[in-house]
Amino acid sequence: MRDIFGEKKLQNLKEKLSQVRNKFLGYPVSKDFDYEELNPFLKLPINNIGDPFEDSTYKVNTHDVERKIIRFFARLLNADLENYWGYVTNGGSESNLFGLYLARELYPNAMFYYSESTHYSVKKNIHLLNVPSITIRTQKNGEIDYKDLENTLKLNRDRPAIILTTFGTTMTEAKDDVSRVRKILKKAAIYDSYIHCDAALAGAYGSFIQPKIPFDFADGADSISISGHKFIGSPIPCGVIITKRSYRERIAKQISYIGSLDTTISGSRNGHSSLFLWHAIKKLGVSGFQSRYHRSLEMAEYCKKELLNRGIYAWSNPGAITIVIPKTSERLKTKWQLATELNNTHIICMPNVTKKQINKFIKDLVEDNTIKPTNTLLNY
Repeated sequence: MRDIFGEKKLQNLKEKLSQVRNKFLGYPVSKDFDYEELNPFLKLPINNIGDPFEDSTYKVNTHDVERKIIRFFARLLNADLENYWGYVTNGGSESNLFGLYLARELYPNAMFYYSESTHYSVKKNIHLLNVPSITIRTQKNGEIDYKDLENTLKLNRDRPAIILTTFGTTMTEAKDDVSRVRKILKKAAIYDSYIHCDAALAGAYGSFIQPKIPFDFADGADSISISGHKFIGSPIPCGVIITKRSYRERIAKQISYIGSLDTTISGSRNGHSSLFLWHAIKKLGVSGFQSRYHRSLEMAEYCKKELLNRGIYAWSNPGAITIVIPKTSERLKTKWQLATELNNTHIICMPNVTKKQINKFIKDLVEDNTIKPTNTLLNY
C-alpha cells in the first residue's frame, strides 16, 4: 500500500532525531523536558502579535502567560518592579538584536563595543543596525579585557557608549562583570551609556552562582537576554528579553490593524513558546532552577575531575557548567556533536547530562588517543 501521507518517512525521521538527540555534549540545549499535557494547544493558532502588556484585537494569544514569564525573570534579575518590560522572543539572536536596537534608539550617535568572545549574532546584528563598532580584546579565559575596554573608551569619550557584555561566552562560559564595566564608564566620565547583557545560557542560573558575578539590573545592566531552550528546555527555540519600561516608550508605535503597540522585532510571535516556558517555571520555581544549576555544576566538576585523573587537560571558569579540553578528533567531534573553536573543544553539562554519558565520552576520548598531554591554556 502506498504511503500517501508519508507516515514511514515521518517515523524514520523521528527515530533518527531521537538517536542523535541522545548523543550530544557540545551544545547548550536541555533535553529533560516534558510538555505532553500541552499537546492540545498545538491545535490552536496561538499568535502573540503585538505588545504583551497591551490589549489586542487578536485574542488567540497567551499574552497573560507571557507577562507572568517577564515578571518572573524581572524578579530573578533584580529589575525595578515598577519599571520593567520585555517579551518572549524567537531566541537569543533576536533578544540581542532588540537590546542593541533599543540602545541605538536611545543613543543614535553612540559607539558600540563588544568583545572577541561575543556570540556570533552580535556582529550580524550590528551590521543589520548599521552602527559603528569596536571589538575589545578578551582575556585568556574568554572574559572581556577590562583594560583594553578602558583604553578604547578614552579614545571616544565624546560619544555615548553602548557595551555588550556576555554572561556565559559560547566556548568557555566566561562571564563579564557588569559592575566593573559601569565603574570604567564612570571613570571615563561617559554618562550617556547603555549596557546590554547577553546571558543566553547562564542568565537563568546566574543568581545562584557563588560568589556572585555581577551581571543583572542591580549591577548596572539596561537589558538582559536569556534563552528558553537552553538551561530551561523547550521543543521550540525561544528567548526572553528584559529591559526597562521607560526605554520601551522610545520605540512604541500604535498599529490600528492589530489594536496594539508595535514594540517587538517580529510581528507575529510564537505564543506556544510562552506556554512551554511558563509550564517549566510553574513546575520548577526558583528553587527548581537552583537545584538544576547545582546538579549541572556537580556534573561539570565530576567531568573535569575524571578527565584530569586520566591525564587529559580540562578547565572551567568559576561557576561554569562548561568544561574546556584540547581539540578532539573529527570522529569524536561528529559522534558527540562537540563544538570546537581554534584548539579547544568544550563539553556542556546541561541538567540532563548524566555520569553514564560522561563516562562513555571519556572512555571514547581515552581510546581515541589523539589528545596529547598539556598543562597550558590553549588560545584563551
